[in-house]
Amino acid sequence: MTIGVIKETKTPPDRRVAITPNTGAELVRKFPELDLQIQKSDIRCFKEEEYITSGFKPVDDISNAGILIGVKEVDIPALIPGKTYMFFSHTAKKQPYNQKLLKAIVEKNITLIDYEYLTATNHVRLVAFGRWAGIVGAYNGLRAWGERSGDFHLKPAYECHDMDEMMSGLKPVKLPAIKILVTGGGRVAYGAMETLSALKLKEVSVDDFLTNEFAEAVICRIDPDNYVQRKDGEPFSLQHFFDHPAEYDSTFYPFTKVTDLLIPCHFWDPSSPVFMTADDMKENDFKIRIIADVSCDIDGPVPSTLRASTIAEPFYGYNPEKEEEGNPFIQENITVMAVDNLPGELPRNASEDFGKALLENVLPSLIGEDKDGVIERATIVKDGKLTKLFSYLQDYLDGN
Repeated sequence: MTIGVIKETKTPPDRRVAITPNTGAELVRKFPELDLQIQKSDIRCFKEEEYITSGFKPVDDISNAGILIGVKEVDIPALIPGKTYMFFSHTAKKQPYNQKLLKAIVEKNITLIDYEYLTATNHVRLVAFGRWAGIVGAYNGLRAWGERSGDFHLKPAYECHDMDEMMSGLKPVKLPAIKILVTGGGRVAYGAMETLSALKLKEVSVDDFLTNEFAEAVICRIDPDNYVQRKDGEPFSLQHFFDHPAEYDSTFYPFTKVTDLLIPCHFWDPSSPVFMTADDMKENDFKIRIIADVSCDIDGPVPSTLRASTIAEPFYGYNPEKEEEGNPFIQENITVMAVDNLPGELPRNASEDFGKALLENVLPSLIGEDKDGVIERATIVKDGKLTKLFSYLQDYLDGN
């Protein structure tokens, strides 16, 4: 079997890679019959010399590889007919901007395996960048606070060599007595908490966060049962909420009166209640000044997330009265951070973490026998045809 690690072709460019030099070396040790080829790339966070040191000779042409592995969507002209691709396609939720990509994949008789649907039998995802989104998103939230207040300046994460350099920049940071709120209980939220732990902030309960004042900066992380309730008055059930989000009302409103820095890290279903409305944000006692929206749901639960921002320009302002974008750091505006590819700011760390999970949890099923259906469950298209699990995409594929 020949596997090719492709160069990223999406614009704006992404410096991450699915198989790092370390992961690649371990992979060929584990599967000596495997031929692993690395396509040359001038944007990848790992240099060609690092792959050479690990025993690989990067090449321009990998068209002889049967399986091609990347991270982000492949540019349509770069797709090679008849191959098996593995990347984040962002097509399975009928994303309008990638309908042409799925159509091209079908027309070129390609097999598409999507990372997002690589799951264990208990439906838990096997590979993800979520932790790194939380890590960088929280850092950007702190960076925004420093820029807005003028109290400190943090080096952008993407200018740091790795996470160690980024975290070392937080050591001298001293926050005033503000309240920081993190929403969510998954990889993303705990990634955010990982960054915030560097400041040794006091973590407080929901009740204390809502009712007490503190002489120091504090942090609170809330799960769905803290910000929604069932309309029928029945006790909260997380699985019920996942299955029937429209049957819930928001209880987030009180948090808008006491929170200074909000870091949304939750998963949000379009049928779920919103966290706040545009009118809520107009109220005189609305306190939130910075929203580091890691979840980045456009037209979703947080009205100020008007668009995704970029790694190069992560901040924009939201004027609650006008409900429009403005200067991110003037008093009347709320500072918004809504970068939608946050792990790309720490590409070396994120790639190493992702590659290890891929090696341990996925590649054995790809190279050997897929006895647990790991690859099968994540295959959207096989030889140019939608698989049974993803047959619901036919109308999307047809352009409807």
